[in-house]
Amino acid sequence: MRRRGNRDRLFVASKVGGVSGEDLSRAAILVAVDGSLRRLDTDHIDLYYAHVDHRSVALDETLEAFGELVTAGKVRQIGCSNYAAWRIERARRISGARGLPRYCCVQQRHSYVRPRPGTSFGAQLAADDGLLDFCSANPEVALLAYSPLLSGAYSAPDRAIPAQYLGPDTDARLAALQQVAQGAGASANQVVLAWLMATTPAAIPLIAASNEAQLDENLGALAVELSPDQLATLNAASA
Repeated sequence: MRRRGNRDRLFVASKVGGVSGEDLSRAAILVAVDGSLRRLDTDHIDLYYAHVDHRSVALDETLEAFGELVTAGKVRQIGCSNYAAWRIERARRISGARGLPRYCCVQQRHSYVRPRPGTSFGAQLAADDGLLDFCSANPEVALLAYSPLLSGAYSAPDRAIPAQYLGPDTDARLAALQQVAQGAGASANQVVLAWLMATTPAAIPLIAASNEAQLDENLGALAVELSPDQLATLNAASA
């Protein structure tokens, strides 16, 4: 950013509370943000996430610390990640009652193939029906989907669908995905990303690429327009 002089053209996000031993206490947040600003060589972070929900720390303390950062100009907006819907709602109520910044988004594990009921990702949370319903009812809380392409499992022959996603409707959804991809003239990855952006609630997929070809493929999803029938096929696929 310093070399290119393009900071004002970028939206920079970072997280706190995900490093081993780092919680969401006021002290931890104030130390972490200064470290991030120093490493990023910038005077502010556009979006600062609570990385995981540390329930040992009161929401009030976390939100008040975030409020200090916004007031100081070190952070513009705050979000959360790996939070249950009821915890987001409680946090937003506290912020509203105390005049503190509200979580404007939630970043959750989310893809087209659904996790097996009852499966665990450890500290990571997948977007469940409760969270999807919450975001649909509260469009001011944006949904960001991480690991949307399951580390390449939709397209790479050497990548298997993760075990947590091998549920009762996995085969049906993979078949529907291939059917729609062929009809749309797009790759399976592109259809997954297009579906995330077109379904309700719409999600912002967080993509990663190891090379330029992967990046081009991912960005190509922006040109994929799924028809109502194609969306219906994808949404109806189940065991």
